[in-house]
Amino acid sequence: MRPTTEPVAVDDVRVLRRFNRYFTRRIGVLDDHYLGQDRPLGEARLLFEVGDGASLRELRTRLGLDAGYLSRMVKALEAQGLVRVRVHPGDSRLRVAELTPAGRDEVTEQNRRANGLAEGLLSGLSPAQRGELTAAVTVTERLLRLAAITVEVVDGASRDARATLAAYAADIDERFPEGFDPAALVRPGEVSGRTGAFLVAYEEGRAVGCGALRRLAPRVGEIRHVWVHPGARRLGLARRILDGLERAAVERGYGTVRLDTHAALTEAQALYRACGYTEIPRYDENVYAAHWFEKRLARPGADGRAGNR
Repeated sequence: MRPTTEPVAVDDVRVLRRFNRYFTRRIGVLDDHYLGQDRPLGEARLLFEVGDGASLRELRTRLGLDAGYLSRMVKALEAQGLVRVRVHPGDSRLRVAELTPAGRDEVTEQNRRANGLAEGLLSGLSPAQRGELTAAVTVTERLLRLAAITVEVVDGASRDARATLAAYAADIDERFPEGFDPAALVRPGEVSGRTGAFLVAYEEGRAVGCGALRRLAPRVGEIRHVWVHPGARRLGLARRILDGLERAAVERGYGTVRLDTHAALTEAQALYRACGYTEIPRYDENVYAAHWFEKRLARPGADGRAGNR
């Protein structure tokens, strides 16, 4: 599920492509001897990612590589004495790649050269300009991460749905002064099918967020358990999940959605207000709730424009 947005402007595409071409050339990505070492960027990056050890499955997901291509690179690095592969001690189905002493030495040298390249680039700028550049890079990384995350509708009883709900419950159990009882979580049947939906956000194959929608009353849906993994926060992902839940509500015929939140979740309250939710009187008996919100939804009109439902 991707956010519904205006078509991407041609100029925006052109600017991003121009930056990609300049940056890849500037840091030597196109050279078969990346950073002056005797290997292309792909092999150098694989050595870096192996680090203290990683399964081939994890490397394939993290780097977005085809299994056959990854296997060929690993074999090439094995033949050079830089990597060794063994069976995972706890799971015979997994193979784990580890750096040899020679491999660790090469990664150390790779890091030294990469740091030198970065310092060389930054040295041509004043301190104020360096601050401006690093701030811009931070924003760029955040937005590119958000752009790459997908939000998908999954069955409420699926493994990822239950895993993210468990993580949500553990998270708020620590934040609520009174703790949290997992028995208060939505049931799979409530958030599946024609009247409900369960959304999971994925980053590089990992589930990093969730949100649920269930029927509350005729033409009224309720949003529950909007959660983002700590490592994926401050990207704008909670807003993306909330938007997906609202669109799922419209698709299921709900003209209004409601939700509640705990007094301790001040950031959630700010998000809901920023997204057009209005605080209303208590509508449920949720013992963890201190604030209740409602939002009227819009749906595409007959002419394709948004119309109020």
